[in-house]
Amino acid sequence: MKKNQSLLSALLMTSLLSLGLAACGNTNDLSSNSSDEDSKLSSEEVSSVEESSSVEESSSVEESSSVEESSSVEESSSVVEQPKLQYDPTQPVTIVFYSTMGDSLKTSFTPYVEMFQQLYPNITVQHDTVGGYDEVRDQIKTELGTNQGPNLAYCYPDHVALYNLSGKVQTLDKFIYNTETDDNGNLLYGLTEEQCNDFIDGYWEEGKSFGNNLMYTLPFSKSTEVLYYNKTEFDNLGLSVPTHWFKDDAGLDPTTSMEYVCEQLLIAHPNDVPLGYDSEANWFITMCEQYNSPYTSTDKSNHFLFDNETNREFVTRFADWVINKNYVTTQGIEGAYTSTLFVNEDTSKKSSYMSIGSSAGATHQVPDGDRFEVGIAPIPQVNAARPRVISQGPSICMFKKANQQEVVASWLFLRYLTTNINVQAAFSMSSGYVPVIESVYRNELFQEFLDGADGTSLGIAALSAKVCSEQANAYFTSPAFVGSSDARDQVGNLMKAAFTGTSIDEAFKNAIAECNASI
Repeated sequence: MKKNQSLLSALLMTSLLSLGLAACGNTNDLSSNSSDEDSKLSSEEVSSVEESSSVEESSSVEESSSVEESSSVEESSSVVEQPKLQYDPTQPVTIVFYSTMGDSLKTSFTPYVEMFQQLYPNITVQHDTVGGYDEVRDQIKTELGTNQGPNLAYCYPDHVALYNLSGKVQTLDKFIYNTETDDNGNLLYGLTEEQCNDFIDGYWEEGKSFGNNLMYTLPFSKSTEVLYYNKTEFDNLGLSVPTHWFKDDAGLDPTTSMEYVCEQLLIAHPNDVPLGYDSEANWFITMCEQYNSPYTSTDKSNHFLFDNETNREFVTRFADWVINKNYVTTQGIEGAYTSTLFVNEDTSKKSSYMSIGSSAGATHQVPDGDRFEVGIAPIPQVNAARPRVISQGPSICMFKKANQQEVVASWLFLRYLTTNINVQAAFSMSSGYVPVIESVYRNELFQEFLDGADGTSLGIAALSAKVCSEQANAYFTSPAFVGSSDARDQVGNLMKAAFTGTSIDEAFKNAIAECNASI
């Protein structure tokens, strides 16, 4: 931890030095990887980005599209002819940012907020933490109904789908592709082509996945699910890290399946449970994606597609693992994160030897005193040539305000948080989330952090970040629409019901009924 703190201090100093240089005139170069501020997207590229199309994670903007389409300049397919943004850098303005950061993370984040305010002295950022993601969603939903609420907020795609009902989510295209420059030819507001391309593709695409190909969010920090395993015990038993699920998977080595590994661990430790899986919902949704089997759709007449033969089959097999074979348990069954079993040292209680959970929770997967070495690997896959793993972690959305000064100031803050290498690196190192821009991985101090990756308490966060970066092309998110959050809840309930004795038919029937009742 001391090493990480020294690296964070170095990043902070680097940012301060960069800030001093920026104050000398180049105040728009907020990303130290941006060597060409004059680089712009062509008008053809801009138009292609903004043309309406149906995409993988589109949400039901049908409810709000009429509002968005009527915002002539804001959502225009041609950004070349836009009028200048209404912004006066001498006029004081306060913006409000909602997040879910705990006290320790907020403390490490605050210096970068202060540096932003030095960069833009007229902007004051009020950073409010509002519980967890659901609390942020519910508070904003309430406040939007009274024309209140923040300027920016942590969000997931289904939150944005919900907010879109009010038509008050600010799309970002007119800022991202803005071509206004200062006297030196530097972009005042827009992102360079290099900055756009620096975002990891899957994270960037999430922001424009709401049915009309406009950008509603930018990614801030991300996580995924990984497989934690007791490397010490795996080495003792001569086990391979599982790369696929079932022993009978065609053409694959049975001894590298999760099923075989669980079987062998249970032989060695009959009073324990081999695997803990934190999220039943994630497990179901991930298996749908890995099998390329329907889960949900943005089609308003047929949102919920998950009751099908493929999905019934994998739920049936996993239920057998839980009920009859004792291969796996879940957070819903245990009433707590399964990391508690993974790090357990009380011999009177059961332990586990594998845990599938959030990559951002790596520090909770290390036993006291480093009693054993922890390994981290990608979760098992159905098709190694088409790997799929869920994308999690916050993006940030902006809200429309009558005062355009607030809107532009909010964009400048959002641009700073998402494109500044030092902010992205420092937040990753202190939070356990991974950066959303590729250039951070070429940063010398961040690379030093990754070089310290190992299965101990000092290196586990770096090891998790390393594994996440190696599977960036496998990330997916599910379709987002009003009701998609309920679908997620219900497939989680479906798995838990099947794992506790409810018939497969009844579990699926109940889940579909609850989903249909929610819309």
